[in-house]
Amino acid sequence: MKITLNEFLNKKAMYYDKIDYTTIINAWNQLKTHISLPYVIHLVGTNGKGSTGRFLAHYLFKKNYKTLHYSSPHIMKFNERIWINGADVCDEVLEQTHEKLQILLSQNVIDKLTYFEYTTLLSFYLSSNFDYLVLEAGLGGEFDATNVIENNLSLITTIDFDHQNFLGNTIQEIASTKLRSCNNKMIINKQLHKEVYEIASSYDCIKVEDFDLKCLDFLPTYLLQNLKLSLTALKYLKIDIDLKLLEDVKLFGRCQKIKENITIDVGHNPLAALVIKNEFESKKEKISLVYNCFEDKDYKKVLEILKPIINEVLIIEVEDNRIVQKNALLEVCENLDLPNSDFINISPSKNYLVFGSFSVVEEFLKVYIER
Repeated sequence: MKITLNEFLNKKAMYYDKIDYTTIINAWNQLKTHISLPYVIHLVGTNGKGSTGRFLAHYLFKKNYKTLHYSSPHIMKFNERIWINGADVCDEVLEQTHEKLQILLSQNVIDKLTYFEYTTLLSFYLSSNFDYLVLEAGLGGEFDATNVIENNLSLITTIDFDHQNFLGNTIQEIASTKLRSCNNKMIINKQLHKEVYEIASSYDCIKVEDFDLKCLDFLPTYLLQNLKLSLTALKYLKIDIDLKLLEDVKLFGRCQKIKENITIDVGHNPLAALVIKNEFESKKEKISLVYNCFEDKDYKKVLEILKPIINEVLIIEVEDNRIVQKNALLEVCENLDLPNSDFINISPSKNYLVFGSFSVVEEFLKVYIER
């Protein structure tokens, strides 16, 4: 009996408790003779991979290159993870590719693959014979499933503290793990920590260039640095730059105004909090923060950073066993003297920021759309 992709993935572990890289290597060895990979642009870093990748993929597509952009996680629907030539992949294509992988991979490998590893293989197969694969790493670099193939160009977004249980407890450890994913040329974005530049100096590395982006003033300020990284990559690839081709770029969940008084952002760590705080402070706006967070995130630091722009914290319920205990979140709010209550509904007289993770934004959109 055939099992659908959705049914298959629902039975899969999201990630390893301890990384076992041999499974994805074995899977790729079984699959690689059936795929002709395009030019691979690998995005590695803590924040900004999704927007950098989408800027780049959008532009390449506009220049008539066959392009696949693989990102994660998704907000509302799995299809968001695989963007092909201007649109999210359709259900029919996903199911067809799933059926092919079930034939090409051995059952032993299929059983061992995680959710992320399998979806990464889906993207590889779908990119066969394309011009470009814009490939976003998951939580790491060196031992990330996306790094099982050789990359032609690595783009390093801002690196900061996150996923310390997998990547290390210092910037040097985190950056070293991420940068070891580079196989050839590396372009490095503006960084907060000098250690990242020091480690990058031992690679074939160039720094991000500056560009005049005044004509794209509709974009949130903090995303412009990520765009500069994408444009530096295009310049390296010797592709002419016409900023007008970016005027219709769509960035779902990246400081996105879905209504005049509602902004959604999938950021979830202190670095994301810092850039979003600066964005709202520059506009002299204060917000009602619709918030929740995973237990392994530094929610205390996030709320400390956001405090200057917060009028109140509205805690939204999220069904996920990784979500922080509500009492712990309330305690942090009380210690920071932040007014708080449960999120119930939207008031037209308030300005809202929905922030905390992809899951928080997803839950809010489900509630908001239903109402």
